[in-house]
Amino acid sequence: MAASLPMLNPPRHTRERRSLGSLFPHKSLATLRPFIERAADRLLDEFTEQLQQGPADFNTLVSEELPVIAIGEWMGLPAADYELLRTLTHDQVFAQELFPSPSQLALSDEATRQLRHYFAELIRERRAKPGIDPVSGWLRTWDELESDRHRADKAVHGLALFMILAALETTAHVLSSAVRLLLEHPDQMEYLRDRPQLIPDAVEEALRYDAPIHMISRIAPADTDLAGTPVPAGQMVQLMVGAAHHSPDQYPEPHRFDIRRRASHLAFGAGIHYCAGNALARLEATALLTSLLRRPLRLRFSTPPRWAPRVAFRRITSLQLALV
Repeated sequence: MAASLPMLNPPRHTRERRSLGSLFPHKSLATLRPFIERAADRLLDEFTEQLQQGPADFNTLVSEELPVIAIGEWMGLPAADYELLRTLTHDQVFAQELFPSPSQLALSDEATRQLRHYFAELIRERRAKPGIDPVSGWLRTWDELESDRHRADKAVHGLALFMILAALETTAHVLSSAVRLLLEHPDQMEYLRDRPQLIPDAVEEALRYDAPIHMISRIAPADTDLAGTPVPAGQMVQLMVGAAHHSPDQYPEPHRFDIRRRASHLAFGAGIHYCAGNALARLEATALLTSLLRRPLRLRFSTPPRWAPRVAFRRITSLQLALV
């Protein structure tokens, strides 16, 4: 992971980030939006059918499905591979946790091995039969940047792997968390149902209140003084983003979920490491809440939500809902 885009510094970061281009410009999002909206409608239709039989897990049936469908369509990946990619990303993320156990690291190592093999095969396929997908585009870009084809393929391999790891786990949490928070605040759910134009604001508040990433690791390139604390060169610092989002110095009543807050946040990072896929995540969350709130469904928790025991990467593992 130390060689992945979020952990790089200039000039290498600058070169690799520029090679991605503008991932989700307005034109690209306009093309993706109808597809994502239809996928959200279909998943919610299937979820509603399950509810007729009793409680159903919104997280498994909807939140974990929509991100892999969206990124898979964008990258041109076979739908038959979605389940494998979802499982591997769940396991791989342990390597990015604060105190992973030996067994968790073993899971992460094996998942990383399989993901590296998967994308190596994908690059070979796109080399043999290039298309208009992003991976083919990155190959064309890197062929111009790098005369050594092996190095070009390695760079594209890292970008493709990073996009999957960045897109699935985090976005799935945003979707489940937004629904969870609205159900825990039914007055705001109804307020939003009557004012769908505020759905993007609700997404931003969900991102602030319960960001998908609560901790970001950084290493000081030189001796640094951080708010009066000396940080020697080479020292790793853990940035507790989740705590920062609940700082009373920054947010009035920070522990209150308020869809009308319209406050800035660090859920997508900042500066050169600002999340390249933020527009896609926001689009998915907006499409899902729009489809959910225009339905006559009245939902309740059938059991309390459950989370994976993590520090850095938040993950709701179960969001069992039932009809009121």
